[in-house]
Amino acid sequence: MRKGMLLTISAPSGTGKSTLINMLMEKHPEFSFSVSYTTRSPRQGEVEGKDYFFTQREKFLSLKDQGFFAEWAEVHGNFYGTPRQKVLDALESGQSLIFDIDVQGASQLKKNLNTGLFLFIFPPSLKVLEKRLVNRGTDDLETIKKRIHNAKQEISLSHMFDFWLINDDLGQAFAQLEALVSAEKMRPVYKPDLPKTVLNNTWSQDHE
Repeated sequence: MRKGMLLTISAPSGTGKSTLINMLMEKHPEFSFSVSYTTRSPRQGEVEGKDYFFTQREKFLSLKDQGFFAEWAEVHGNFYGTPRQKVLDALESGQSLIFDIDVQGASQLKKNLNTGLFLFIFPPSLKVLEKRLVNRGTDDLETIKKRIHNAKQEISLSHMFDFWLINDDLGQAFAQLEALVSAEKMRPVYKPDLPKTVLNNTWSQDHE
């Protein structure tokens, strides 16, 4: 039985991370997002257990103190967290999970789960990143300056990741991402029963 892969991807805003993740999930449907816990209220159309596990603030903090989460963060006054055991159970059952997460969250995942592929995506340069942020037209100048500042901090922490990738050309970057995923799947941890399977299928049985 093949175990699932945990793929964690981090990158500064505007680097093209979401585009690459969407391309990967479209071509490789075995990947899915893990379902997080949150203390915010459900938005219209969101489904309990599918989009999030919605919980009260007190319950979330209690779970956090018990070490329930593989990673957690407070964003705009609400808490978000990834349930550690649910992730491990999903991987054990053969489900592959992808995490689109910031550097701090990736650091927590790596420390608490100690498994998977951790990838950091770079822009070609800060100048190119700034141009991309300006061209997409979703942020004002002050927000763009803040994103560039955050990008410098994130890049300074990129040493904790297993692999680095530069998204200069989208097609080339996606090909490299696929190559990394393919290579990762060859690790013994993802198919621990392979030696037994090979040994049980003898040469004479296969070639009669």
